[in-house]
Amino acid sequence: MGLVYVEGTVTGPTGKKATLEFLVDSGARYTLLPRSVWRKIGLKPRRAMKFLLADGTPIERKLSECRIAFRPSLGQDFTGTTPVVLGEKGDSPLLGVVTLEEWGLMLNPFTRDLEPMRLMLA
Repeated sequence: MGLVYVEGTVTGPTGKKATLEFLVDSGARYTLLPRSVWRKIGLKPRRAMKFLLADGTPIERKLSECRIAFRPSLGQDFTGTTPVVLGEKGDSPLLGVVTLEEWGLMLNPFTRDLEPMRLMLA
């Protein structure tokens, strides 16, 4: 399995923007912004949450929300407000499943691309 990256632009509450490359992480619940990015665009922590890393290490990070825009290979723009984890020193940008699901997208592990979710009827 290869790594999938998507370029996105994040916008803070005052309109400040930053463009960065997100690793699409189907194992991450929330999108994560590096410390330098969320500070640059003026995000403020709203609450804290505990997480378990892949190796089982517990950590606590603060959350906020921001606007993210990106254009996957689908050729369509996706823009919206989403919760984000406020990263600390050494944290890398991740695009998590909450953000993907908000836009009706999923990661196809075979093509390594973002695709529209298929509707499942019960």
